[in-house]
Amino acid sequence: MQLHFHQVDAFSDRPFAGNPAMVYHLEQWLDDALMQQIAAEHNLAETAFVVAEGEGYRIRWFTPATEVPLCGHATLASAHVLFEVYGEQKPRLDFQSLSGPLSVTREGRHLWLDFPRINAQRLTEPVAVAEALGCEVQEIYQAKELLVVLASEQAVRTCTPDMVALARLPGLGVIVTAPGEEHDFVSRYFAPSIGIPEDPVTGSVHCSLIPYWAARLGKSQLHAYQRSARGGELFCRLEGERVKIGGQARLVASGTLMV
Repeated sequence: MQLHFHQVDAFSDRPFAGNPAMVYHLEQWLDDALMQQIAAEHNLAETAFVVAEGEGYRIRWFTPATEVPLCGHATLASAHVLFEVYGEQKPRLDFQSLSGPLSVTREGRHLWLDFPRINAQRLTEPVAVAEALGCEVQEIYQAKELLVVLASEQAVRTCTPDMVALARLPGLGVIVTAPGEEHDFVSRYFAPSIGIPEDPVTGSVHCSLIPYWAARLGKSQLHAYQRSARGGELFCRLEGERVKIGGQARLVASGTLMV
């Protein structure tokens, strides 16, 4: 069996930046175990599998270790492949997923994800979080991930967490965030418990970051930067119970997997 794949750097307009994702546009679903093996073989943070369904698509995401319920950058990468490789003409693509209906809209050079808003709940600081991150913590919130607020962009940039300790914490991973120097806010995301020590650029965690920063800064349109080694720029909008996350994407490789 031969399967065609496309690698996209999401949230970047150039290669070797943003967050790489592998995309498979399938005619029909593969066995779950095979999709997991394929994701492990590529060993990227996320591999997306897309199958046409009705007027849109169904999408699933796998890390090298497990299937996950939501992934922003691999959704953006999948839409880019459908537009640029498979010639989709509709300006909006609709996806069904484990997290419900999602959509991606093309506006000029940018693709906009439409995801559900997630409201994080403030916690009393567990000592284990500060110790695992190795830095001083200002506030901690619980969403699907732990959302940890630091004092400054410098604190986010220099954070050097203990991955073993982070993997023991509840939730899918740990977001660290702070006010930005040139952006409204910056962040980093660590998810060692699902096989991702640090994710370069993570659309899905902005489902909780956008409501937090919109309330704190008193604005519904935000400019964000994920301060990983590769880095990535995100344009953010809060629209009621939905968040819009915009960015660019670049196709960097295509090939055939033989299984």
